Amino acid sequence: MSGDYYPYSKYTRVWIPDTEDVWKAAEIVKDYKEGDPVLRLKLEDETPLEYPVGPKSNPLPFLRNPDILVGENDLTALSYLHEPAVLHNLRVRFLESNAIYTYCGIVLVAINPYEQLQIYGEEVINAYSGQNMGDMDPHIFAVAEEAYKQMARDEKNQSIIVSGESGAGKTVSAKYAMRFFATVGGSASDTNVEDKVLASSPIMEAIGNAKTTRNDNSSRFGKYIQIGFNRHYHIIGANMRTYLLEKSRVVFQAEDERNYHIFYQLCASASLPEFKDLALTSAEDFTYTSLGENIFIEGVNDAEDFKKTREAFTLLGIKESSQNSIFKVIASILHLGNVEICSDRDGESCHIARKDVHLQHFCNLLGVELQQMEHWLCHRKLATTSETYVKTMSTKQATNARDALAKHIYARMFDWIVEHINLSLQTSTKQHSFIGVLDIYGFETFEVNSFEQFCINYANEKLQQQFNSHVFKLEQEEYMKEQIPWTLIDFADNQPCIDLIEARLGILDLLDEECKVPKGTDQNWAQKLYNKHSSSAHFQKPRMSNISFIIIHFADKVEYQCDGFLEKNRDTVYEEQINILKASQFQLVADLFSDKDDVTPAKSARVNVRALKTVPKAPNKEHRKTVGHQFRTSLHLLMDTLNATTPHYVRCIKPNDFKEAFSFDSRRAVQQLRACGVLETIRISAAGYPSRWTYPDFFNRYRVLMKKSDMMTADKKLVCKNLLETLIKEPDMFQFGKTKIFFRAGQVAYLEKLRTDRFRSACIKIQKTVRGWLQRIRYRKIRKMAVTLQRYGRGYMARRYAEFLRQTRAAIICQKQYRMVRERREFLRVRRAVVTIQAYARGMFTRRIYQEFLLHHKAMIIQKNVRGWMQRKQFRRARNAAITIQCAFRRMHAKRQLKQLKIEARSAQHLKKLNTGMENKIVQLQRKMDDQSKELRTQNEQLQTVNTSLGSEVNKLQKQLELLRSEQEDGGQVRSLEEELEHLRKELEEAHALRNKMEEEHINEKMDLTQRVDELERENSLLKSEKEEMNRRILQHSKSTEEEVSSVSLQSELDKERERYQNLLKEFSRLEQRYDNLKEEMSLNKFQPGHTRNPSNQSSLESDSNYPSVSTSEIGDTEDSIQLVDEMGIDKAAMDISLFMKLQKRVRELEQERKKLQLTVEKMEELAKRKGSQSRPSTSEQETADLAYNNLKRQELESENKKLKNDLNELRKTVAERASQNSSSNELQDGYNLLLSQLKSANEELDARKEEVLILRTQIVSAAQLQEKNENILSLNTTETDSTPVVNNSKEPVDKEEALKAYHGLCESKKLLEAQLQTQSRQHKDELEALHTQIELLKGDIEDKQEKLSYMMSLSPEAQVEYSVQQEITRLTNDNLDLKELVEKLEKNERKLKKQLKIYMKKVQELEAAQAAAQSSRSKPELIRQVTVQRKEKDFEGMLEYNKENEALLVKTLINDIRPNNVSGTVPCLPAYILFMCIRHADYINDDQKVESLLTSTINAIKKVLKKNNDDFEMTSFWLANTSRLLHCLKQYSGEEAFMTQNTPKQNEHCLKNFDLAEYRQVLSDLSIQIYQQLIKVAEGIIQPMIVSAMLESESIPSLAGVKPMGYRNRSSSMDMDADGPTSYTLQALIKQLGQFHNIMRDHGLDPEIIGQAVRQLFHCINAVTLNNLLLRKDVCSWSTGMQLRYNTSQLEEWLRGNNLYQSKAAATLEPIIQAAQLLQVKKKTSQDAEAICALCTALTMQQIVKILNLYTPLNEFEERVTVSFIRNIQNRLQERNDPPQLLLDTKHTFPVLFPYSPSALSLEMLHIPASLNIDFLVRV
Repeated sequence: MSGDYYPYSKYTRVWIPDTEDVWKAAEIVKDYKEGDPVLRLKLEDETPLEYPVGPKSNPLPFLRNPDILVGENDLTALSYLHEPAVLHNLRVRFLESNAIYTYCGIVLVAINPYEQLQIYGEEVINAYSGQNMGDMDPHIFAVAEEAYKQMARDEKNQSIIVSGESGAGKTVSAKYAMRFFATVGGSASDTNVEDKVLASSPIMEAIGNAKTTRNDNSSRFGKYIQIGFNRHYHIIGANMRTYLLEKSRVVFQAEDERNYHIFYQLCASASLPEFKDLALTSAEDFTYTSLGENIFIEGVNDAEDFKKTREAFTLLGIKESSQNSIFKVIASILHLGNVEICSDRDGESCHIARKDVHLQHFCNLLGVELQQMEHWLCHRKLATTSETYVKTMSTKQATNARDALAKHIYARMFDWIVEHINLSLQTSTKQHSFIGVLDIYGFETFEVNSFEQFCINYANEKLQQQFNSHVFKLEQEEYMKEQIPWTLIDFADNQPCIDLIEARLGILDLLDEECKVPKGTDQNWAQKLYNKHSSSAHFQKPRMSNISFIIIHFADKVEYQCDGFLEKNRDTVYEEQINILKASQFQLVADLFSDKDDVTPAKSARVNVRALKTVPKAPNKEHRKTVGHQFRTSLHLLMDTLNATTPHYVRCIKPNDFKEAFSFDSRRAVQQLRACGVLETIRISAAGYPSRWTYPDFFNRYRVLMKKSDMMTADKKLVCKNLLETLIKEPDMFQFGKTKIFFRAGQVAYLEKLRTDRFRSACIKIQKTVRGWLQRIRYRKIRKMAVTLQRYGRGYMARRYAEFLRQTRAAIICQKQYRMVRERREFLRVRRAVVTIQAYARGMFTRRIYQEFLLHHKAMIIQKNVRGWMQRKQFRRARNAAITIQCAFRRMHAKRQLKQLKIEARSAQHLKKLNTGMENKIVQLQRKMDDQSKELRTQNEQLQTVNTSLGSEVNKLQKQLELLRSEQEDGGQVRSLEEELEHLRKELEEAHALRNKMEEEHINEKMDLTQRVDELERENSLLKSEKEEMNRRILQHSKSTEEEVSSVSLQSELDKERERYQNLLKEFSRLEQRYDNLKEEMSLNKFQPGHTRNPSNQSSLESDSNYPSVSTSEIGDTEDSIQLVDEMGIDKAAMDISLFMKLQKRVRELEQERKKLQLTVEKMEELAKRKGSQSRPSTSEQETADLAYNNLKRQELESENKKLKNDLNELRKTVAERASQNSSSNELQDGYNLLLSQLKSANEELDARKEEVLILRTQIVSAAQLQEKNENILSLNTTETDSTPVVNNSKEPVDKEEALKAYHGLCESKKLLEAQLQTQSRQHKDELEALHTQIELLKGDIEDKQEKLSYMMSLSPEAQVEYSVQQEITRLTNDNLDLKELVEKLEKNERKLKKQLKIYMKKVQELEAAQAAAQSSRSKPELIRQVTVQRKEKDFEGMLEYNKENEALLVKTLINDIRPNNVSGTVPCLPAYILFMCIRHADYINDDQKVESLLTSTINAIKKVLKKNNDDFEMTSFWLANTSRLLHCLKQYSGEEAFMTQNTPKQNEHCLKNFDLAEYRQVLSDLSIQIYQQLIKVAEGIIQPMIVSAMLESESIPSLAGVKPMGYRNRSSSMDMDADGPTSYTLQALIKQLGQFHNIMRDHGLDPEIIGQAVRQLFHCINAVTLNNLLLRKDVCSWSTGMQLRYNTSQLEEWLRGNNLYQSKAAATLEPIIQAAQLLQVKKKTSQDAEAICALCTALTMQQIVKILNLYTPLNEFEERVTVSFIRNIQNRLQERNDPPQLLLDTKHTFPVLFPYSPSALSLEMLHIPASLNIDFLVRV
């Protein structure tokens, strides 16, 4: 050590002795110099103290360790190893951290918390399994894992020695160790040996544990359990050995103690029916159970415990009858204790009361004779050499004999139960190795110590000797392995004390010898001890007693009372009582007391018949082995066993005598630490080199003490050596080993002090530099302020002077200007006055001239009016005279003309001319009307209506004509006809007027529409102006934004915004063009009046097909589609399936129209036949004309239909030819081109034919009427030639008939015009409304854009960027949704159209096949063959056929032999699709056996493959994907409506027809779950070894982790020192592994939902393992680990986002570990911090939060520990949470997996099967 360092200097902290707390902390306030008699100290409460120091009597006090070392997991890591340091470290861990386990080298110190802790669950076992002993916090499971690992690695038997005082928790520790072995080393078979091993615990606790004043469940015997393992290290059996049962407890208990638990359990269950024969009542009613005066234990239910005991008996294979016998024996002991022994009068004898109920029950329960037992309980037999006689006993002797019998019975029963437990735990398998768990009593010292305490302390002496030698051996091995000089360490050897007890003529020998003496007494034996061992250093005689002795044990002096030693050593039971029990009628009772060592041959039996004196020999033989001798023998056997194994030590400490939870009594703890050997271990370690550091850890910790040049050296070991040689001058204070540096006690503290000083000096230097920098900054700031003030002051003075000069100059200028203004104003005033005078003078002269001119003008007007009046008066007089003359002349001429007209009116030729002209006009009007309605689609129906009406009118006129002919002689009819004709003329004029009016209204409406169009154009121009304004503002905004923000990201956002506006402008221009088109169309409609005809309702092809046709709403109008083809072009239209369907619909309409017209013709023919029998020739002629017209129309339509059929055949031929070609694109385009051209020409031809039919019909009707009229005239002329008036009268009706027809024609034309106008007005209104709607939408859009633009202009540049990004994201999202919806609609429509196309192609092929059969050309057969081959491929129904004998080959090829890489380039889940296609065919042929066999074979084969590859993740993922896909296929094609909603029509056709495979779906679902669980298991097995290293140990952020001194953990024997150590994984390796898992599952086609669930499960495993290790490791609970952990979790979250798995709830599973990392990083001092922690850590339980705070460890002295008060504050705040009590997370927890239904979009008929699968035996169907 350096010369300037002296440990006892100022501020050094020390430990001083204290009467209450054993040791008390203090601090030196003044440097101590050698020779000073007093050390000046200050206690923690600031009390000064002068501590006397002497070289011999009172040495210097112990030094305290640095705070950074307080609370260490391993006591050997402390720099100063002594008693106060050990005690303080245990106290801090126990009270502040609630840590009950602490390492002390190879010893695990366990402090009983007297409280149930949640640290022993299966999840804790899993956390410690496979871990090195020092890697986790101290725990009994860590010791058990160490023993298990060394047994497997070294192939050597192990032992765990658990010792301690009564109530220290030995039994619990041993039980947890066995539970660990049962969990980790479970049996490989189904025998459940581990359950039987654990089941022995409740039995042994019931019969061997009892309540004492120190412990409610104290083991009153010692036991050593050997757990056997096979070569695979699975438990195969166990064996138990017991030591020194406390039999005296059966008959006596001290106050507030109880007998063994089994008695109270049996009494608590006495009311059960099966126990009525035991005659038991409450335990208070029996002497042996009521001596302690308290039969209950708080929190213990004896009845429930008894149920567990019985269950354990049953599990161990003990029959019900044997259990009942055991319970009878136990009950008999209770009844025996209640047997009342009465004293006789003489006092030397006694008797038992007659009819003693308890004695009767005792005899009945044990099956012995009542009289004999009653007799021998009060008598005894004495055997001498000559005779044997019976002697009475006193009451005390009889009572002692009864109690001895009770103890003997219980001891035999105890041994019998242990023996049968061992038999149940035995195995026939050869034991390869074992681990022994020794649960034995610790060192005991009471106020009164008897034979039991002597044996217990004797056993502890032996164990302590073995412990000392083992610790010494380990230290020696460590030094030799590191090749450092070995110096002999002196340690306390307790061999003299052991010799005092067990050597020849030792205490035990003298005791056995005294027991053999007939009159031997305890006093005589005590005297022999005094005489023999008075000279021994470990033996003393008390001063005040002659019946006790003192032994100085390794732990303490113990005074033993000699009373009862001989009796307990002899363990005397009278032979007569035993013989009665041997003769019991119950086999079990007889077996309990049989002499197993006696061999009774026939000869010896005959020899012993004669005399009774030989009878006592048998018991003498048995009793020759005293209790002390038996105990010594078994103890030697135990020590031999322990010495042959590798021991592991657990020392249990009782913290207080009041069983208070987490209460620490320092005096009691120190006493036990001394007794159990912990302090001896510390002393041995401190005598050598207790502190050990590896070279890398030492370099990382103390590199701050090195020079920069030293750190550049590559050899770290050399750097460490040079540093230590520089720092520590004494070479004996450290040694360099191969891998470690060894330090003596105190050297690490010295190095820590140097490190702290270096940090402190560095901090001071940093503070100095920073403060100087701050002062310099302050000076510069002040200087700058002064200069600024001076500058501003000087500037102010200069500005004042400049202001003075400026004001002076301004004053001169003001004077100059003022004078100038004054003079100018005077000049202007004079000038204004002159001008005013001139103006008034000139005005006066001008007005005078004007008045004179006005007078002359008025005179001229008067003259003009007078002269005009005179001339007009003269003109009127002349005009009136001329008119009078004209009127007279015209009246005369009119009279002459009227007379002439009346004569002409009677002439028929004149009337005929008039009618002929009118007829021609009517025909012209009708033709004009037909021309106007030529383009309208409904003209055919209107013409039929006109034809019908005209026919009816003709009939009426013909009837009137007949009437007129019959009344030819009546001259008054001519006048009436003239009047009617005049009336018709008037109506005709009115019709003309009405038509003119309608035309005027049409013109007005046209003007209104024109005005509305003008308004729309104005609005359009306004929108254009607004658009230009917005463009201008956008340009301005972009310019200003570019000037303000030069960021690339902002520029890109503005470009996107600009592009969006440009798209809007493009849309606006498109709407403008659309508006112009609408205007043109509206103008065309004005000159094409009419209405559209309705489309046909059904398709003619529907009757020939079973497939649904496309609806009219989806297809639209045919003519519009043709127009759209013209607009788009053939190339673009060929890609639009909807156009093709529109054209198909038009063909169907033409077919229907043909049928409809044919039906009409047939009806007309029938009507003509019915009217053929009528008598009137005129009517027959009319019907003949109509029939001729209809025939003509029919012929035309038939010819048209024939032509359309020919066109359709041509189309079908073309499609069939194109179908045989290889190029699908050319086929589709050419077919479209031909189809469009054919249909377009067909429509044109149809329109032309319609027009011709209408014209011909008009001509035929007109010709028929003229012919009929001529015939009538001729007939009249021939029959009545003698009378002219008659001829005139016969012609008049014909003219009237023609006039009526003309009139009705005008009415019909008027109606047509009205209908046309109404239709056009509706169309115009709809178009206007649509335009208004578009304009409103554009206005709203522009307003929104303006609002957003104004809002964005008001924001800052950064906010503008963010706002624009948000708007762009919103827009893109909406566009994406719209496009997605549009794509879905298009895909749906495409699927429907493809289906229709296939149907029509199939029809065309069938027609072509029928037509090609009659043709002889050579090319046609080739085409038919090609079409046939193509149709066979198209008709593939997605089924695969196989023979029954090929099923095994199919399963072998697709399941057993297939590998994922074989089908990596094909469709995912190809085997599942192929299997389902085979199932479909079996269903198609209705073969249920084939379906069942294939599914069963498939499931079994998958299970076999997975079992064979149970650790192959890729294979498991592959079959999980295929199994789930097969399950989905069975659902998708099941035919159930719930699974068919997303199917295509073709997929619905592929549904299963015959079988319901719901049960197999359930089986496949279960299989999928099993595969998923196996997948998770394999994945967790791969990543679990990586988690702790990657998440907690690897330095993702370099130079954050700190290094602390680690004690025994770095030399743990569990580490494989020959290897390079455990594999270290980084976070990147873990993420890479997760990525591999994800890629494999994705490539195999596993559903994304299942992938998300698997990733979620793996992340739960990562979280659980990481958090559990964090909760069990003190060394990682630091701020730096929290930082590393938070970074690691963020990397995992980033991986989730990168793989689109963030929505799978996997990130939520990391919330606990994220909050734990935040908890390590937050501040932990004030109540506000506590409140913040409670609000932050919602995913952590209260136990976890408190555990992390307790484990939080500062890495250096600059951090502060978490105070106990802060932790209590946290606990109080979290009390209301009601969190689960468990501490660790369950790593085996699995989330329920869901397999959501995911139908496949793949059509089975489109599936391609590669030839590499070698399944040629499958036939496509």
